[in-house]
Amino acid sequence: MSEGRQEVDVLIVGAGFAGLYALYKIRRMGLKTLALEAAPSVGGTWYANRYPGARVDIQSLDYSFSFSEELQQEWRWTERYASQPELLCYANHVADRFSLRDGVRFDTRVTRAHFDEAAQRWRVEADDGRTWTARFVIMATGLLSAPNTPAFEGLATFAGEVLHSARWPHEPVDFAGRRVAVVGTGTSAVQIIPTIAPQTKSLTVFQRTAAYVVPSHNGPLDPAHEARIKADYAGHRARNRQMFIGFNSEIPPGSRSALEVSADEREAAFEARWRIGGFAFLTAFADLMTNPDANALAAEFVRGKIRKTVADPATAELLCPRQPIGCKRLAVDSVGYYAAFNRPNVRLVDVSRRPIEAITRRGLVAGGREYEFDTLVLATGFDAVTGALKRMDLCGRRGLSIQDKWRDGPQNYLGLATAGFPNLFNVAGAGSTSVFTCVILSIEHHIDWIADCIAWLDAHGLTTIEATEKAESDWMAFVRWVATQTVFLSCDSWYLGANVPGKPRVFMPLVSGFPWYAERCAAAARDGYAGFALA
Repeated sequence: MSEGRQEVDVLIVGAGFAGLYALYKIRRMGLKTLALEAAPSVGGTWYANRYPGARVDIQSLDYSFSFSEELQQEWRWTERYASQPELLCYANHVADRFSLRDGVRFDTRVTRAHFDEAAQRWRVEADDGRTWTARFVIMATGLLSAPNTPAFEGLATFAGEVLHSARWPHEPVDFAGRRVAVVGTGTSAVQIIPTIAPQTKSLTVFQRTAAYVVPSHNGPLDPAHEARIKADYAGHRARNRQMFIGFNSEIPPGSRSALEVSADEREAAFEARWRIGGFAFLTAFADLMTNPDANALAAEFVRGKIRKTVADPATAELLCPRQPIGCKRLAVDSVGYYAAFNRPNVRLVDVSRRPIEAITRRGLVAGGREYEFDTLVLATGFDAVTGALKRMDLCGRRGLSIQDKWRDGPQNYLGLATAGFPNLFNVAGAGSTSVFTCVILSIEHHIDWIADCIAWLDAHGLTTIEATEKAESDWMAFVRWVATQTVFLSCDSWYLGANVPGKPRVFMPLVSGFPWYAERCAAAARDGYAGFALA
C-alpha cells in the first residue's frame, strides 16, 4: 500500500511538543504511529512564533520535558526564561535524541478528517490529497496555533510590508530607518515592541486594551540553582504537580487574603513578588484571582509601577489597565516594555474609543486621522484553543462537523474527548487546565492518560471510546461555574474567544487547578472510563 493510503494504529496531528511526546510514548507501546506536521520541521509554537523577542514566560527548568531523566540531566538551558531559538533547538534535540523524525511527515497540512462508521476508523486527508486511515487520532494541534488576523478594511492595499507575529519571516527583518506600526498590546506585542524600538526610525503602537506586564528578571541560568534542581529533578517535578498552576513549587503561594494584612505588609509582599518576577506575582495572596477587592489592590500596585516608569503622565495613564489583573493573560517582560515608551521615537495611540477604521496604502486611519508608516506589525494573537480544529473539515458520527458541534462553544469532556467523535483525543483542549499550567506538564499528563486509555481498551477487547453527551455537558457547565467564582469573567479575553469576531463567548479553560483536575481524570479511568461510551 502506498504512503498516501497508509493504515496506522494512531495518527497524530502536529509535531510540536505535544506531537513529539505523543509519538515517543505511543511508539513505545508497539503501535504503528505516524505524525503529520504542516511545517517543514518540528517545534510547533516555537517554530512558528519567531518574532523579535519571542520567549517563554515560564522558567526553563520547569518548561521542559520530564519523561526522560537522561534528557533532563544532559540538556543545559542558558537563561532562566528560554528564547524562541533555544526552545526550537530543544525541540530538534528531542526529535533527534529519540529518533522521532522518521515518524513525522513534514509539509503535510491536515485539511480533512472523517470518521468511517462502517470501518470504525478515521480517514485523514492532507492538502496535497494524500490520505491515511487510523483507529485513533490525537489532535496535538496546539492551543495557540491558528493566527487571528482582523478583517481590517483595505489591508490588501497597504503598500508596505505586513508582518504577523505568528507568521514571522524566517529571514531577519531589517527595521533600520523604518516607520513601524504595531497593532496590539498582548503578550507578543509586549515582547516585540521593546526589542525593535531601538532599531526603528519611529514606532507607533495602537492599543485597544492596556496590558498588565510584570518583569521576568531574566538572565543567565545560575549554575548553582540548576545543579540543585537537577540533584532532585524527580522531586522537583512531583512538587510542581502539586501546585495549582503546575510550576513555581519553589515559590509557595500566599495563604492569606490580601485584605487581612496591613497596607505596609501587603505592599512588601507585592514588592517581594515583583522582585522575583513572572507569574509569582499573582500568588502573593490566596484571593487575588477570586476576590475583586483583593485583585484591585494588586492591580493598583502594578499601575503604580507603570506611573513610576513612564515619564509622560498622559502616556502612563493610557498604559494603566483598568480591568482586573489576570483576567487577561499576564504578560512577562524580559526587555523593558514600559520603559520603551520613554524613547523619543515611540508613541502610543489609544484606539479603545476611536478604533482603527481602515488600512490605507500609506498607513491606517484611526479616529479620523491617518497615520503613515512603512511596516505594519499585526500582533493580534490567535483564534485560541478551538481555532485549529474548527479550521479543519472534521466530522464524527453521522457526518457531524466540529463546526456544528461547537457552534455555541466547545463541548468537551475532561478537555480530552468530544461526544460524537469516537477515538479522537484532543491534547490540552477546552475544558482542561492547560491554559493555566505549564503546558508541557499538561501535555505529558494528557498523552500519558491517552496512552493508558488505548492500552486499557485493547486489554479489554474494546474498539471505540467517546465521551457521552451528558458527561461533556456536565463538564463544561462545571468549567463555566468555576469561572464564575473568579475574576476571569470580568473582562473580554481570548479565554472567552472575545478577540475573534463572531466566536461564541464561552469561557474555555478550567480554573480548578492542576492537582484536582489530574485526580478527576485519574478517577474517570479508575472507574472504567466513567463518562465515556465504550464499544
